[in-house]
Amino acid sequence: MSKILVAYFSATGTTGVVATKLAKVIGADIYEIVPEVPYTNAHLDWKDKSSRSSVEMQDKSSRPAIGSEPVEDIGQYDTIFIGFPVWWYVCPTIINTFVESYDLAGKKIILFATSGGSTSLGKSAEELAPSAPGAEVINGDILNGDKSDDELKAFAEKYI
Repeated sequence: MSKILVAYFSATGTTGVVATKLAKVIGADIYEIVPEVPYTNAHLDWKDKSSRSSVEMQDKSSRPAIGSEPVEDIGQYDTIFIGFPVWWYVCPTIINTFVESYDLAGKKIILFATSGGSTSLGKSAEELAPSAPGAEVINGDILNGDKSDDELKAFAEKYI
């Protein structure tokens, strides 16, 4: 049986709740992508063009540092679900930092997100794929709200 990892970045805790529940429901390992410098509310103010998140998202080469310890033996996972809040219709650039930290060739990466306004993952998979050469990067779904175990299991089973 293949091993599954649920990795996630959660700026405000919302994505973390969904990721933790998803990992539990599908029997996956979990890993939190923790920024070396935590995001404050001011950093997340998307209306402020000079806020940290706005600046990072305008610069496609931005790679915020990760402060959490690396995933132990990423090679043991065939499938990796990666969760994040949608920023500017794509994944935050810290997700690029994460996938570029590992050789993910041959792995299936399924993206999921939470969002206060977006109804899709936009171009997340398309924009992330170059950061994960040789991996299959798939846009999954927006998983807002209090998803039931059955809903999360049905989501995951579409891809595993």
